[in-house]
Amino acid sequence: MKKRFFAICLLASIFSMAQESPIIPQPASLTMGKGRFEVNNKTQILIMGAGLEKSAKYLQDYLKQMHGLQLNISTKANIKGNIVISYAKPDAKKQKANASTIIPGAYALDVNQNGVIIEGENEAGAFYGVQSLIQLFPYTKANTLSIPQLSVKDEPRFAYRGMHLDVARHFFPVEFIKKYIDFIAMYKLNTFHWHLTEDQGWRIEIKKYPRLTEVGGFRNGTIIGRYPGTGNTNTRYGGFYTQAQIKEIVKYAADRYVEVIPEIELPGHSSAAIAAYPELSCFPDSSTKHPSNTAWNGPTSGKQVQQVWGVFEDVFAPTETTFKFLENVFDEVIQLFPSKYIHIGGDECPKEAWKKSAYCQQLIKDKGLKDEHGLQSYFIQRIEKYLNSKGKQIIGWDEILEGGLAPNATVMSWRGEQGGIEAAKQKHNVIMTPGGWMYFDHKQSKNEDSVTIGGYTTIQKVYSYEPIPKALSTEDAKYVLGAQANVWTEYMTNTAKVEYQIFPRMSALSEVLWTPKSQKNWPNFEKRLLQAFKRYDWMGLNYSKAFFDPANNTPEPSK
Repeated sequence: MKKRFFAICLLASIFSMAQESPIIPQPASLTMGKGRFEVNNKTQILIMGAGLEKSAKYLQDYLKQMHGLQLNISTKANIKGNIVISYAKPDAKKQKANASTIIPGAYALDVNQNGVIIEGENEAGAFYGVQSLIQLFPYTKANTLSIPQLSVKDEPRFAYRGMHLDVARHFFPVEFIKKYIDFIAMYKLNTFHWHLTEDQGWRIEIKKYPRLTEVGGFRNGTIIGRYPGTGNTNTRYGGFYTQAQIKEIVKYAADRYVEVIPEIELPGHSSAAIAAYPELSCFPDSSTKHPSNTAWNGPTSGKQVQQVWGVFEDVFAPTETTFKFLENVFDEVIQLFPSKYIHIGGDECPKEAWKKSAYCQQLIKDKGLKDEHGLQSYFIQRIEKYLNSKGKQIIGWDEILEGGLAPNATVMSWRGEQGGIEAAKQKHNVIMTPGGWMYFDHKQSKNEDSVTIGGYTTIQKVYSYEPIPKALSTEDAKYVLGAQANVWTEYMTNTAKVEYQIFPRMSALSEVLWTPKSQKNWPNFEKRLLQAFKRYDWMGLNYSKAFFDPANNTPEPSK
């Protein structure tokens, strides 16, 4: 271990002496210069174009908070000697190309002896240029910050670049959600998939149904340790986000060019909603069941919010009452989230209750469905039709393929890649998130010192991932929008643990989704990763040191 650490330190020293870029994700094109440019309190941020104020303000706030420098924002300052944020001149070749194949977010960054120029293809591109510039600043508070001269031309590889966070198993405060969005933005990712409802908690205020948060937002206890647990906390636990807080978070994300996609789980993983409104169950008078080998706190009769992790057979009944309830819920959700997408879950829905329900069995016959899988497809398609009528598109986990895929659905492939391959071949959009590479709740060290859900996903394995499966033709590959890493929080009880689980793997994810495939290079990334560790220290983040353990440090072959 000591030899490994010494080698890493030596490599970091060589890296810092060389004129090399620390930028993650690796830009499409980068040329290093020979000199440096100095930023101080006399430097101004000059914006040249409407809509660039957010990027300028972000840079101004960052420099003040992290480096103690106060730079003025101007629309009239001289270009020379300042940081200029502007729009790039239209590219004639791109204009001639099919607009549907162009992924927004391209930018150019030029640092020379006369100053800094960022040219964004659009507002988001300018913001990404700012993110690259920020990585050039030294990690110190000083009156003058010296940055290397370089020239960058860059653009994203995939349109969908996502991070997910489950706030239902464990709840996190508004300020951390904003911080999480900042993490997404700093690595040029653009989507925050917010998992808001589950068996263990309902986290979004719905004014028409106050019991969803009054009852469904809290559980009477939580198992201790890894499932089935060594006991129960015997403490009421929960929380939720008000609609005002959600609007605040969505705006915060939009200012960082991050789209927030809410997830409202159906028809499974719905114990919290059923605890609040038992009539949503196939058997409203039956008591909630929990595994006999797990500890339980509080009442055992009636419908209860689950205190243990897993999959439970009490799911939404496909009744008119349920559909009206969900339509009313989505009516409020739509008002809070401008995203064109609503994630409706669709995963891990047991069919036992539907098999036992006389109503469900009659519905299968009345609708001419083959079986309970067909009933799930009916459920999903009915919800999709309603959301489409409101101008929204659905995303669902790959189980929504079972029984027949809804006409306009996007599939999120998590049980490996087969679901994504099947959906793409059916000409449906796909987001790849296979557990073996993209589940950041897995342990990242063979010597992990805290409880995780299991699995073993090193940063090397994340970096090796290729979102376009070899099984897809060039034509079908066009349906792969991108990929996403998922953060399920059964064993993440606090924000420090979330940071530990996502860093540094998030840096590898960013390069998978942004950098041209031909530009990916593990040895080069490894050098830049050492600079990322310094950045994490500078930001005060809690991150995994698994990279320094020789047992974890074997490069993965490209997928």
